[in-house]
Amino acid sequence: MNTKKIDNDYVLSTYGRADIEFIRGDNATLYDTDGKDYIDFTSGIGVVSVGHANKRLSKALCEQADRLLHVSNLYYIAPQAQAAKKIVQASGYDMKCFFGNSGAEANEAAIKIARKYGERDGEIKRYKIITLQHSFHGRTITTVKATGQASMHNYFGPFPDGFVYANDIDEVANLVDGHTIAVMIELVQGEGGVEPQVQKKVQDLAKFLKTKDVLLIVDEVQTGVYRTGSFLASNLYEIEPDIITLAKGVGGGVPVGVVMTRLKEIFSPGDHGSTFGGNYLSCVAVCEVLDILQEYEKSGELAQSMMYFNKILEDFFNKHRSIFIKKVGIGMMCGLRVKNADILSKIINSARESGVMVLKAGRNTLRFLPVLTISKKEIDEGFIRLNHAVSKL
Repeated sequence: MNTKKIDNDYVLSTYGRADIEFIRGDNATLYDTDGKDYIDFTSGIGVVSVGHANKRLSKALCEQADRLLHVSNLYYIAPQAQAAKKIVQASGYDMKCFFGNSGAEANEAAIKIARKYGERDGEIKRYKIITLQHSFHGRTITTVKATGQASMHNYFGPFPDGFVYANDIDEVANLVDGHTIAVMIELVQGEGGVEPQVQKKVQDLAKFLKTKDVLLIVDEVQTGVYRTGSFLASNLYEIEPDIITLAKGVGGGVPVGVVMTRLKEIFSPGDHGSTFGGNYLSCVAVCEVLDILQEYEKSGELAQSMMYFNKILEDFFNKHRSIFIKKVGIGMMCGLRVKNADILSKIINSARESGVMVLKAGRNTLRFLPVLTISKKEIDEGFIRLNHAVSKL
């Protein structure tokens, strides 16, 4: 089967695909059709949190698929209720959840929650949502407009009104007016260059917004589910958002999006919904992924793995100061600023040829989102290959 030809003939060209096809994986190692192995420092862009072909996750999915996949949200779904309970308890916040299928859907739901809250009291409709430059919140028409990168707004207008962009957190307070209902931020901007926000500034912003009854939405699509060390980056920053969105790593590879909010009675039946969201298969995945990662975190292995990965990354950065400007990120969400975009593309291509997968992000950043369960052996081998790739440039 010539997958490349079939893809070119029948699949829309929305991705700049590398000329490679993977057929199996084992934790943080991938294998292509020629049998070549690759160390995966991308985890499917932060998705495969418990590793490729995780035996516990596979077993849970197979057992559920053998019983029931889908009945619709017109009925009670035990795994959905259990997944919501596990998420809320892990977060430490007093919230309820809604399940969709992606980060964009989770952010759409967050925007709808905020907009409904904005017209519940008073005569002035509050609808404006402030986001940050370099942010990324999804690819639907609304979440594209919520994204503060002008390049994302080409071709697809007209867009929904009501989004205002702040250059940085320092500017947000000056943009709040009588029509503002929410501020949406990423605590570590992923597509924007793996750029962490300053904790004190985030805490001050959260306090300010409470005085104005303006909701704080934290997009944790990429930072959530132990990616930064804590279950949520919000926990790490010691804030209490009004709305939090999750996706990517929460399903370990099964499509899941989650919005959670302290506004527990904001929606009435019919206000929102999803045909596939929260079905048996996806929520069994959430339950098993959370069980695996909570055990991994409580044992201390997660912290040890993060410390080791960052130590080796720091060594790599110091060895190649002629190429890299700065190390950024938190936990297993890391990046290295590269001097220019041309070098960045060459590094990624050379790395792939050398058998290690890495990513790019905005602001000329080489991005690392490894499997959370990555082994010391895989980390060592990955950086041996990456050093070889960079030395060839």
